[in-house]
Amino acid sequence: MPIPGSGLAKGLAVTLRTMTKRAHTAQYPEVQPELPPRTRGVIGLFEENCTVCMLCARECPDWCIYIDSHKETVPAAAPGGRERSRNVLDRFAIDFSLCMYCGICIEVCPFDALFWSPEFEYAETDILELTHERDKLREWMWTVPAPPALDPAAEEPKEIAAARKAVEKAEAAAAAAAAAAAEPAAPAAPDTDAPNTPEGDA
Repeated sequence: MPIPGSGLAKGLAVTLRTMTKRAHTAQYPEVQPELPPRTRGVIGLFEENCTVCMLCARECPDWCIYIDSHKETVPAAAPGGRERSRNVLDRFAIDFSLCMYCGICIEVCPFDALFWSPEFEYAETDILELTHERDKLREWMWTVPAPPALDPAAEEPKEIAAARKAVEKAEAAAAAAAAAAAEPAAPAAPDTDAPNTPEGDA
């Protein structure tokens, strides 16, 4: 038969043990949490890379990306060429009240126009304010962390290798030209076609 009050005594013992331990509570918001770089907080837009391909809006399962654009005619780059048309971005907005942070839009973007930012403090009292237009999305780009450094043992990217080879080739050509210009001029060869006139025949 259990002793009356033993359960209460055990509970108080646990409470006393816990009271003597150091607390690990982070005093948010005074102390900001240290979030990993790949935290899915908010999405930033790098507008210069956007070509209005609409791939992110089509692949979004929540249909929370709104894009408007128009076409402009680009004059021919060279005489005799033909004019081309290009898409110009008018509106790019993301409704974060619908977004489920799956990251599909960022993964499918072929031109690296969308990025994850670890910022998560953008709560609003009005749900309409959770639709971030392109100006607001551009501001989030300042909070996107820098990409991690490449593995020292990794293969050099093709773009960097091609640029480095081009620079080395240009430097070698410049050095060869400088060396050729620095060489002294060779002495003129004697004129063998002139007749040999003895000194006494003058």
